[in-house]
Amino acid sequence: MAGAVGEARGSGWTWRPVARDPLLARAFHSCTELRGRFYLVGGLLAGGAREPSGETVVFDPAGGQAVRVAARGGPRRSHHDAAPVGGRWLCLVGGWDGSRRLATVTALDTDRGVWEAWTAGSGSCPPAGLSSHTCTRISDRELRVAGREGGTRTQRRYGSIYTLRLDPGARTYCYKEEGCHTVSRSGHCAALLQSPGPHPGHQLLLFGGCNSGEPEVAGHWSHGKIKEEPPVAPHLMEKLSRLVSSGQGSQQGPRGLRHHSCSVVGPFAVLFGGETLTRARDTICNDLYIYDTRKSPPLWFHFPCADRGLKRLGHRTCLWNDQLYLVGGFGEDGRTASPQVCILDLFI
Repeated sequence: MAGAVGEARGSGWTWRPVARDPLLARAFHSCTELRGRFYLVGGLLAGGAREPSGETVVFDPAGGQAVRVAARGGPRRSHHDAAPVGGRWLCLVGGWDGSRRLATVTALDTDRGVWEAWTAGSGSCPPAGLSSHTCTRISDRELRVAGREGGTRTQRRYGSIYTLRLDPGARTYCYKEEGCHTVSRSGHCAALLQSPGPHPGHQLLLFGGCNSGEPEVAGHWSHGKIKEEPPVAPHLMEKLSRLVSSGQGSQQGPRGLRHHSCSVVGPFAVLFGGETLTRARDTICNDLYIYDTRKSPPLWFHFPCADRGLKRLGHRTCLWNDQLYLVGGFGEDGRTASPQVCILDLFI
C-alpha cells in the first residue's frame, strides 16, 4: 500500500487506553452497544485456541467497569456477528462453536438475563454455515448477512447475501437468499452508508476479506426506505473531516485486508488494524483507513502508525457518546489478547 493512499501532514492519531480488565481479553468476539453498554460475547481467549468462550461480558463505558453476565444458556461462539433488536435483545448470528459453522440465531434477552435459541420459521432457507461474515442491521426486524458459506471443503466460489428477518415476539427468524452474489470474502467488514446525490439512498458496502481493494455493494435502498437513525457523533465527525483534509486521498483502498474493524461515523467508514494477505511476514496491521463518501467518487485516506503495540487482529470498534472505542483483539504476536479498552484520539 506504500504510496497508494494519502498520509496526513501535521496531524496525528492514537488509541488512548481508558480501561483494562482481564474479562475483556479476547479476539474474534462480538461487541455490540445496547442501552449504553457494550456486550462482548464469546471469542477466542488465546491464539491457537479451538474452543470458543461461552462468556458474556458487559462493559460500561461511562464507569469503565466490566462484569461477567450470569445468563443461562450462553452460546460458545467465535467468528460470529451480532446486532441489537428492539432495544432489548442481542441477536447472535452464525459463527464457529468449536466443531462446526452455524447459521442459527441465538438471542440474549437483556430484560430477563436469559439466552434463547430462536427457531427457524417456515420457508427459511439458511446458509450452509457462516463464520467471519457480517451481519448489518437494516431495521429493527431485518438484517443483511454477507459472507462465504460453509467449511473449507464445501465453500462456494462466491459470497452469498441473505436477508434475515426476525420476529422477537415469536422468537423466530427466516433467511432469504438474495439473487446477487459477491466476491468470495471472509473476515471482511460491512458499512451501511448514504449514497451521494440530491436524493441520497443507502448502500451496504463490503471492504476486505479478499485480495481486492475495491469495496463491493451488497445492497441498495432508495431514499426513505431505511428509517434507522445512526448514532450522532458531531465532534468525532468534525475531527475526522479535519484529519482527512490534512491528507491526500486515493481511489485505491487497502488490498488483502481481513479481520479488521469498521465503524460508520456519519459519511465516514473508519477501518483499523487487521491482517494483510499481501506479505508473508509481519502481517498484523496497525493502520487507520478512512473511507470518505462526501464526494463522488469516494476517497480513501491512509494514516499509518509507528506504535507496534497498537497492532490488532480480530478486535472490534464501537461508537458511543461521540467516541470510537477499541475493544479486544490479538496483538502483534497473533496470540495474546488485549485486555484494554481504548478511545480514538485525533490530534489536528
